[in-house]
Amino acid sequence: MKALRTSREIGSPAAGLKRHDRPGEGPSRALRRPTRTVTDAAPSGGSGDLVSAAGSREEPEVEDAFDRLVEEGHTRLTRPLLPLLSTGFVGGVDVGMGVLIYLVVKTETGDSLLAAATFTIGFVALLLARSELFTENFLVPVIAVVARRGTVFQLARLWGVSLIANLAGGFVMAALIVVALPGVRATAVQIGGHYAHLGVTVESFSLAVLGGAVITLLTRMQHATENLGVQLVPAILFSFVLVGAQLFHSVLDSILMFCGLLTGHTDYGYADWLIALCWSSLGNLVGGLVLVTAVRLLRVPHRVKEEREHV
Repeated sequence: MKALRTSREIGSPAAGLKRHDRPGEGPSRALRRPTRTVTDAAPSGGSGDLVSAAGSREEPEVEDAFDRLVEEGHTRLTRPLLPLLSTGFVGGVDVGMGVLIYLVVKTETGDSLLAAATFTIGFVALLLARSELFTENFLVPVIAVVARRGTVFQLARLWGVSLIANLAGGFVMAALIVVALPGVRATAVQIGGHYAHLGVTVESFSLAVLGGAVITLLTRMQHATENLGVQLVPAILFSFVLVGAQLFHSVLDSILMFCGLLTGHTDYGYADWLIALCWSSLGNLVGGLVLVTAVRLLRVPHRVKEEREHV
């Protein structure tokens, strides 16, 4: 009998197997336990995390827009001096075209909002001609600098040259408008006085902050797509907001004040214009950099980190 039991035990399919290894009872708990991978250990970038994980692409459209901003920002920062001057000069001319029709419609109708609606042709020309304004450079090149695809010196150079070129193109247009259309001179004096008389006040600074935010948001929306037809929409809408609300914009205000100054019948001078220019430029910078660009960067800190590591 003992020999018989031994043979049965040896011949049994379950011989030598533990209870949990017997057929029909499945693998052991140790085998069933999931293996923790490197991916599992990495930050998820989900709702419980402060920022998205490195390498994540949870918002493809935002990620693509960031890539376009960095690449175009690098291009602007490294642009040679002559193309930079010509692009900025044409930008001033384009805005001057908008000022031209704005003054004509305002003089003929007296309707400020209708005149503001016609001014939008200036920003349409700005987009289609691929020219640039000083205030358009508060987003694109700044993001490139933050991503270490450019330097602060290059950014300062871009801002300074763009502003000077914008003002030069705008001054030429203002001179042509005053000489060619004497009927708009009284309107030009009145509108230019609005920007000169507010002076260095909290009200004028707030208007400039709003103006900077409007233009930088316009730029941000245009870079969200590569479709030219879609890009025209914010160009029209936001330029209407800028002029219709009489927000302060360093280049636009200067061109309107130039039109008034060149008539020789203003109660403000070039010193007043210079003060207004510096004050509105500061407000535009705050509005563009703080209200739009900084918030934009908070959405993609992981991409900024990636770009810096690849430099």
